[in-house]
Amino acid sequence: MQGLITNIQRFSIHDGPGIRTTVFLKGCNLRCFWCHNPEDMDPRPEVQFFAERCIFCGACVESCPQAAHIIGAEGEHRFLRARCDGCGLCVENCFAQALVLVGTRVDVSQVMQEVLADAAFYASSGGGVTLSGGEPLLQLDFAVAVLDACRDAGIHTAIETAANLPWERVAAALSRVDLVMMDIKQMDTAKHRAATGVPNERILANATRLGEQPQPLIVRTPIIPGVNDSPADVGAIAEFVATLPNLLYYELLPYHPMAKSKYRSLDLDYRAAELTPPSAAHMAELAAVAASCGVAVRTG
Repeated sequence: MQGLITNIQRFSIHDGPGIRTTVFLKGCNLRCFWCHNPEDMDPRPEVQFFAERCIFCGACVESCPQAAHIIGAEGEHRFLRARCDGCGLCVENCFAQALVLVGTRVDVSQVMQEVLADAAFYASSGGGVTLSGGEPLLQLDFAVAVLDACRDAGIHTAIETAANLPWERVAAALSRVDLVMMDIKQMDTAKHRAATGVPNERILANATRLGEQPQPLIVRTPIIPGVNDSPADVGAIAEFVATLPNLLYYELLPYHPMAKSKYRSLDLDYRAAELTPPSAAHMAELAAVAASCGVAVRTG
């Protein structure tokens, strides 16, 4: 059983309780224009090109079977992404690390080798393993296999999901997890579609069903200027979240513009580049609005 991942992040403290190892699975069926992990959106391997690192040695030109790299006479490096099939040969020969492959095929045993290295930290901190992405449940069979292996090893398991999937796919993972974290970005379906590319009816229906499960639930809202940063927006989400019986808490996460270089390296338009992160005072105001709806609130 193999899956496509972009990263295994050890010593994570933001993806569930305690010290955790977060496994990022590649592929997502939302297109949030502010996404902090654009390398996880496409379900296929991709090559990132960091032009500022290139030393124009030409090794990529010689090694690429698709002729996707061109070094011009004046030293400019053109990466013709449409020709690239993600084979990674150019990456293997790029000594300057201007080319980076995102998306690696791994089996469950490889993941578990990384996971088990920190078992002592999970035990001492109440931590464990979190599957994230992207949308980890798009690779359901692999996700389930990793979760089962973690459970067999006595490790706490969690998933981070947008829940934009048929309920059957969500339910298939539930019996393998100790904690569910999900995003709710907007209650208005038209605004949700404009911001993420998809409507929100299925997400909210799944949230309602997740709220009835024995596993505790954390709901998160990334606060994005112009998308959901008004008291009315947050209040509407908080009122809905307050109806979920198994809610641990509602978390508000401020937007940050730290993904600019990732978008540039993937030739993606970063529409959120000019947004101003919400101030601490504004986040506190939104947290107070949410708390007034009767939910426990945390801010990231």
